[in-house]
This record gives sequence, structure tokens and C-alpha cells, in this order.
Amino acid sequence: MSTTHGVLSDSEIKKAIKQGWIVAEAVYLDDQIQPASLDLRLGKTAYRLRASFLPGAGAKVADRLDGELVMHKIDLTQGAVLETGCVYLVQVQETLALPQHMHGAANPKSSTGRVDVFTRLITDGAQSFDYIPMGYHGPMWAEISPCTFSVLVRTGTRLSQVRLRRGPPHPKREIDFTMDLAMNGPVGFRAKRHSGVVDVDRVGAYDPRDFWEPMEARKGRVVLEPGQFYIFASKENVVIPADEAAEMAPIRPELGEFRAHYAGFFDPGFGIAPNEGRAVLEVRSRDVPFIVEDGQPVGKLVFEPLSGPVDRLYGESGSNYQGQGLKLSKHFAPWK
Repeated sequence: MSTTHGVLSDSEIKKAIKQGWIVAEAVYLDDQIQPASLDLRLGKTAYRLRASFLPGAGAKVADRLDGELVMHKIDLTQGAVLETGCVYLVQVQETLALPQHMHGAANPKSSTGRVDVFTRLITDGAQSFDYIPMGYHGPMWAEISPCTFSVLVRTGTRLSQVRLRRGPPHPKREIDFTMDLAMNGPVGFRAKRHSGVVDVDRVGAYDPRDFWEPMEARKGRVVLEPGQFYIFASKENVVIPADEAAEMAPIRPELGEFRAHYAGFFDPGFGIAPNEGRAVLEVRSRDVPFIVEDGQPVGKLVFEPLSGPVDRLYGESGSNYQGQGLKLSKHFAPWK
């Protein structure tokens, strides 16, 4: 195992599993280990909560799951629908026993963010979401809140992913990205409310017109309506070198009254020629209608070094999003 600081690559994640730093109830799947992240699998039980929470320093998540907070339990072994507007908590199958020099962060997977399922990771003693402290030993829990579409999940479903780091973060550089509202055809998609259930483990199973409305840009601008969910694409191509990983900042408050990304991890190899690809933006407006224009800055991408070489670059074993432009999640057939 390398001692170099940085984000763990797939080869180092495999070594961490062998060292017992990452333990799972079920056998790891080959495609669960990404070039610079690990997919997390849902366990057997979902807890419907009255409200989201953080356990706080010294407290365990499981100790908070009492009658005051939990409304009811849901068996996921045969699949179950998680409904919009509700908050659920599911322990994932993977647990951690990290050495003192290692910590991590979590993000929704791309397909999760693109169907507007707000997913965050919670650990014992957590005082913030999606952060795994140095040397953490214990379980991980996924907080799941479908915002637009109700979703069908089951034991083993992968909604989020974790990225482990050795040593403190060392950003190498940052780049801003802008919104493309000048492309031919639809410039984006607006989610239809009160649509059907999306089975998040199915690929290409749904007609996108049943769930989405295409958007046109009048004079190079669109109006984001409060509470609506949109899919757009960046104007810039995104290229992640083989020795780096990147994360999209979820929001830069000074850039506008909207959230521009839920799922922020970009793995090494994304967008490398000949598979140039753009960032797909999951956008939700805040409290007031807000106009965005072609070329408007909407966020930034932060690059970090890897702690070791990758065995397999993004897309080499197949990907739904390599070489993407404006693209809905993998659950939907191509827009025609």
C-alpha cells in the first residue's frame, strides 16, 4: 500500500479491502469498485423518519432510531418504493475500520442525482453530512429523500459512493464551468411532477417523455422556477487526467439562487479523447424565479492527485456517461 497522500485509486481500494479497512456483508461486485471511488450498497431495512438528523459527537446513529424519530420500518429485500417528500435512512452493507491517516467523503452516484434523489451519508458521531473523519471505525448510513420521482429500491441498490483519502486534501487546481444554452435541440429538461415510479436498478426502461419536458432557450436564457428540477449541460468539455480525481462543488453561493449539482465525483479517465464529455448539471432553483443565461458560471471543479495508479480508467469497462453531452440518467431511453 502506497504512503502517498491523495485520493485512493481502484488498486488501492482493493488493497484496503484486503487489509480489512473496508468490510462488507456480501461479496464485493467487480463493478462496485470505480477508478477512484467505491459504490455503497443498501442493506435490508429502511427507516421512514419524521425528519433528517445528525447524531452529533459521541452518539451512534442506531441509538437515535427510536419511536420519537422512526415512523415505521420497510423491508427492502423484495424491493420497496421510497416516496417523494419523505426521509428514509438505510444502513449500507459496507463498514469502515480506517487507519488514523485516512478519511473520506461521499456523494450520490450520477444516476441518483439525475433523478433528483437527495442522498447523504451519515456516520456515528457525525456533525456534518457526507464526511468520514480520520480513522473512522463503524457503520455508514444513507439518508434518502426522493424530491421529484418516487423510486423503487432494494437490498443491494447503489445510490451513493465513497471516496477515501490518505492525508489532508491537496487540491491541485480549480476550474469554473458554465451553462450551455446555445446547443441545437433541447438545451435542458424539466422534470414532470406526479410522474410514475422509477426503478433505479433498470437501464433504458422508461420513455423520457413520461417524466421530462424539453426546454428551449429564448434569447439564450431560461427561467428557473422555484422548486422545479432541471437537467442541463456544461459548455465546457471535462477531462480528468489518469493520475487525478475531481469533485464538483455542489454550489457557489455567489453564482446564483440555485443548486447546480448533487452528484459531484469525476473519476480519472472521464472525458479523455476520443470520448470528450461535458458535465451534466442537476439544477434546483431556490426561493425565487431566477434567470440563467448561456455561458453563465454555475460552479467549479476541484482536482486532486491520486495516491497511486489506477487499474482501470473511467469507461474502460463500460459506462453510461462516458462521452456524454446533455444526457438524462441511465434509467431512460434516449430522447428522440
